[in-house]
Amino acid sequence: MSVLQELIPLKVLVIGASRGIGLGFVEQLLQYQSITKIYATYRCEESATELFSLREHHKDRLIGFPMDITDESSIVSAIKQISQQTKQIHLVIYCVGILHDGDFQPEKSLRQIVPENLIRYFQVNSIGVVLLAKHLMPLLRHKDSSMFAAISAKVGSIGDNRLGGWYGYRASKAALNMFLKTISLEYNRRCPKTIVVALHPGTTDTNLSQPFQANVPPEKLFPVSKTVNQLLEVMKNLELKDSGEFFSWDGNLLPW
Repeated sequence: MSVLQELIPLKVLVIGASRGIGLGFVEQLLQYQSITKIYATYRCEESATELFSLREHHKDRLIGFPMDITDESSIVSAIKQISQQTKQIHLVIYCVGILHDGDFQPEKSLRQIVPENLIRYFQVNSIGVVLLAKHLMPLLRHKDSSMFAAISAKVGSIGDNRLGGWYGYRASKAALNMFLKTISLEYNRRCPKTIVVALHPGTTDTNLSQPFQANVPPEKLFPVSKTVNQLLEVMKNLELKDSGEFFSWDGNLLPW
């Protein structure tokens, strides 16, 4: 039985919950009566106004923490605060990602490669998830079913890469997938009830995709609520044997 189908009181951690898909997960998960606590992280208060508004209406269930996933000490501090309130987390959803930011744009050719930009892609899209897995392990080592899910991207599939370009984003998402696969093997020994999975959300109407939506057919551009509902349906159907795999929003396995 999936963690989202268990009848036990569930505690959830959403990383990157201030906007986009992360905020959408918080909104949807608040509808689950079995979820007693949602711990939601944000990087800066200025971008978390909608999350704070939700918190005002769900003070007993929604708790926010600042966390910079490029800073291990920030991760440790947030998890320490969570650990003071609970000894168990049942669902972790990593929703942090970067594709562009001002002059920071995906590369169309080798001429545009900038080492500092590559490092930033890996810090946000890849390294944060393995640091989280490192420090969250004690909260996932329990007898109940649990899940560690991360939002990846189909463009991170090496086998599916037929267009090229977007060097840093593609490579950092491929690295994310490898981290998750490797985490799943260690968690199988240390947190044997935890499913570790990579999820492709499809093209979602968020700030991340906004500059690249012009050529996306309307039926392929998902509202955040639809993306979240689709991913939750995928997650509900996952079993321990699926740990370490890469799933699309429609439930299909994606090639590495």
